[in-house]
Amino acid sequence: MVNIIESMTHKELKAWRESRGYSQEELASTLGVTIVCISRWENKARKIPSFLHLALECLDKKGGDKKSSKTLKGKKTKKERKVK
Repeated sequence: MVNIIESMTHKELKAWRESRGYSQEELASTLGVTIVCISRWENKARKIPSFLHLALECLDKKGGDKKSSKTLKGKKTKKERKVK
């Protein structure tokens, strides 16, 4: 049995985030993690979880950019709550 796990590099994560218009804060809020976590992944201070690409694929299927008003957990981001 072959176990293939797609993994993402720190450069790919940053490129994905920037290409879709997310700040580190917005992506962290959407994924339910801290800004520090996103920063550490992008700066190679922490290993990116092997399942992160699945969460990002889910975001892509839901629209992919920060224009979507819901997070993966169904909550609005801080920035979205301020805008009315």
